[in-house]
Amino acid sequence: MGMDIDSLVRINKEQLSTLEKTLGYRFTDLRLLQKALVHSSYAFEQAQGGNDNENLEFIGDAVLDLVIGHILFHRYLKMREGELTRLRASLVNEHHLAKMARAIDLGRYLSLGKGEDASHGRTKSSILSCAYEAVIGAVFEDGGYQIVCEVIERFFLPEIEGKKEELLIADAKSRLQEVLQEKYNEAPTYRVDAEEGPSHRKLFTIGVCFRDQVLATGQAGSKKEAEQRAATAALENLDIINA
Repeated sequence: MGMDIDSLVRINKEQLSTLEKTLGYRFTDLRLLQKALVHSSYAFEQAQGGNDNENLEFIGDAVLDLVIGHILFHRYLKMREGELTRLRASLVNEHHLAKMARAIDLGRYLSLGKGEDASHGRTKSSILSCAYEAVIGAVFEDGGYQIVCEVIERFFLPEIEGKKEELLIADAKSRLQEVLQEKYNEAPTYRVDAEEGPSHRKLFTIGVCFRDQVLATGQAGSKKEAEQRAATAALENLDIINA
């Protein structure tokens, strides 16, 4: 008979307590937290099929979607549904959740099968992001909605503004085009105003124009980024042409 969840809780009590402190939440049922840390490869090796974190990952995924959606809905009242969806997706995708998992050193707490452990499973984004969702699922199951909201807010609020800026800049050109097409049925144009510096360290200044008016300019080391920055600045100045 393999190692079951109760045995793991007894063996890992100290580690689980450290993780509780990091999460800022004490579990009523420590078995939930322990189960969130058991990868399917370990459960399979221990002949404990089904005693892994996959169901908690399923619920954690849904909880993250809801809570992050709720935070964004209240924080950015003027943001459109498509933008809210993209912002939430950037916060709960595998890459970002793995980054959040690394920030709390989640990899060291995982129970992995021997093969998975030997092939650096503790650092794999797919395993870390799933375990992070499972831990959130465990907090929700143990403490309920209000508690899981507090835990998620504590970890995600510092991330949200940066992600929003990142998305807005990456998205600025298409947003500017959308706004102008919708209002005036015309698209903006971009022109290179200046190109300075040696070839390996060029600096481009690009203007975004609309109906013979320069809406804004942007500077960057590549034309694409300079255009994005010009579009970002134009969106901020847009009340000029809304007048």
